[in-house]
Amino acid sequence: MGMTARDVMDHEFYTLLPQTTIAEALRIFKKACEEQNQIVFGMVVANESGQLLGMVSMYDIFLLLRPKYAHIWGEMKDLDLSGIIDEAFRRTKSMQVGDIMNAGVLTITPDTHLLMIIDVMIRQRIRHLPVVEQGEMVGMVYLHKVFRHLLDRLA
Repeated sequence: MGMTARDVMDHEFYTLLPQTTIAEALRIFKKACEEQNQIVFGMVVANESGQLLGMVSMYDIFLLLRPKYAHIWGEMKDLDLSGIIDEAFRRTKSMQVGDIMNAGVLTITPDTHLLMIIDVMIRQRIRHLPVVEQGEMVGMVYLHKVFRHLLDRLA
């Protein structure tokens, strides 16, 4: 069958509950980055039973910080930006992860071929794919791990 998700997936990954506040999620993101010694771009959102509900990414959090109508007002350089980030943090820190998560998560199986994974990641512009087997999340495939795996095999 060749190289599959099983060859590159991580069995350990960070999971947030939908009721986790954004403030707590930010603390978990920071801790994960420190533990992994690299940037963690997104995390799984699951219920207490471990059922995959969605994903939340850095991008989702950035969208909370960016003024909602900035694209209508003009360029960011035209705005008075003093205090905007502090105000955004104040407003959003009690919001919950379930309010901002992406529920439309693409998943793969452990037997998904590496070339199919690469194709999905390129076409969908995503950095991580949950691996699901018989309805249960069993791992996560990260773009950087796929690349590293290819480097190890080819270089």
